[in-house]
Amino acid sequence: MEGFKDKTRVLSPQDIKRVLYRLAHQILEKTPDSNKLALLGIQTRGVFLARRIKAIIKEIEGTDVPLGILDITLYRDDLTAIGPSPLVKETKINFSIDNKVVVLIDDVLFTGRTIRAALDEIMDFGRPQKVELVVLVDRGYRELPIRADFVGKNIPTAQTEHVEVRLEEIDKKDEVVILEKSNK
Repeated sequence: MEGFKDKTRVLSPQDIKRVLYRLAHQILEKTPDSNKLALLGIQTRGVFLARRIKAIIKEIEGTDVPLGILDITLYRDDLTAIGPSPLVKETKINFSIDNKVVVLIDDVLFTGRTIRAALDEIMDFGRPQKVELVVLVDRGYRELPIRADFVGKNIPTAQTEHVEVRLEEIDKKDEVVILEKSNK
């Protein structure tokens, strides 16, 4: 991230793998009938985390849980502030979410605004039995009354710091780091 430098690595590749297995087990403990589950990953890194959790659930239960992709760009409350031509990625939900336990997956929970946008978008696709939120990292500083049902790691940060999740699929390595503003 431009203007920032790595300060602290808080999760290694092994830590991320361990956390994802724990999260998958917690999801299954809360909803033992994996046939009722549907996973929705929020673009971009939430999608990759959702794919990994899907694979872990299949390994544990033998169930191929449906996986959808959400791009919340057009549902953001600051859409006009991000410019005249926002980069819109794919939203793909090719299954019914009606009466499903929808597990929404994202990398970092911060203000809660991304999740609010995702909830708005989900309701355009149907009426789930319930929606649960999984985040790899919860860093606090909520602006909306939103909390995760399943958290990989709580990381206290200063508001001036940034939490960056790096994943092998796009960043060529797995790690979570805290970034601080560089003095350059």
